[in-house]
Amino acid sequence: MAKAATLQQALCQFLDPTELDLQRQRVCARLMACRTPAMGGRQLHCDGCEHEQVQYFSCRDRHCPQCQGRAIRQWSDRQREHLLPVRYFHVVFTLPHALNGWVQLHPEVIHRLLFQAAWGTLRAFAEDPRRLGGTAGMSAVLHTWGQTLGQHVHLHCLVPGGALTGDGRWHAVRGNYLFPVRALSRRFRGRMVSGLRAAVHSGLLHRVVREGEVDTMLHALMKVEWVVYTRNCLDHTETVIAYLARYTRRIAITNARILSIDTERVTLRYTDYRTGKSNRTVTLDGAEFVRRFLLHVLPKGLMRVRHYGFLANRCRRRRLAEIREALAAAASAECGSCIPPEQPGSPNLCPECRQGTMQLIALVPREPRFDHPLSRTECRYRR
Repeated sequence: MAKAATLQQALCQFLDPTELDLQRQRVCARLMACRTPAMGGRQLHCDGCEHEQVQYFSCRDRHCPQCQGRAIRQWSDRQREHLLPVRYFHVVFTLPHALNGWVQLHPEVIHRLLFQAAWGTLRAFAEDPRRLGGTAGMSAVLHTWGQTLGQHVHLHCLVPGGALTGDGRWHAVRGNYLFPVRALSRRFRGRMVSGLRAAVHSGLLHRVVREGEVDTMLHALMKVEWVVYTRNCLDHTETVIAYLARYTRRIAITNARILSIDTERVTLRYTDYRTGKSNRTVTLDGAEFVRRFLLHVLPKGLMRVRHYGFLANRCRRRRLAEIREALAAAASAECGSCIPPEQPGSPNLCPECRQGTMQLIALVPREPRFDHPLSRTECRYRR
């Protein structure tokens, strides 16, 4: 049986480290070393059939498609524990593709402004006394890719359908929609463009150096309609949480979508959301595939998941208790809308006899160095 194609294989085959900045060098080095002898591991022995095998350690990088499954499940379970017995909405804020160039030049600035503009928009609508007149909550996850790995910067938000008023009451939304979509998109556009202009004046976008580009870009952005999507997810809130959880770690593509890799090209499976057709394929030149993947490596320290309002980390527990009290929710029903967390299979079951238990008998040390041009970079990072 042929070995399944993986992102790791594509990076090892097509990556040119001389064209990468330090952050991307470090990420690629970790991804290529993941679950290989370079990371070290542990030697296991079955107490039933005497089978032995070595399990190599994972890199635990947040960009890796084969790491951190346990962390994803834990994040999903925590979000389910915080669910309120109210209607939820899935809201998506999308940046126009015209800003993709600026995103590459200043990702830390543009992404921060995106979070701020999205939350500022929802907060302003929620605090409006003609609407909810209180404090809203939002959990947001940053996505930067489309199905074919092109740059598509957008923010997925899970928003409870209501607000906590100043006198401790819960004011729920009326009907099956959160706020008018067109009004949301125009307020979001205004906040984002205003934030970009302020960033230019304060020197944060110093890599945008073409004469007249700033004014031309901002004027053009104000002339087009921006995309904001909102949908009631009353019956599938847990499904939305599971969807968001997959992208709190890992980026762009999973190994399952890479169909084949030859000496020059990579073939991917993707879903065309415009036509609703799934299992479509696209073939990319190997270097182009790597280039597209590296578009989505985040700057060091940039938080992809953020919580706002009464869901902010510093006040979530207290605020949720106040809201549940306002809703007169019984203590036994606080997580009534949650589903039981998925229990993974036993990781110690022998893969050969399926009856014995694999016992740890020795640790396998890391290799002294990587057999790849990125070796020295990664070794410096470890020290």
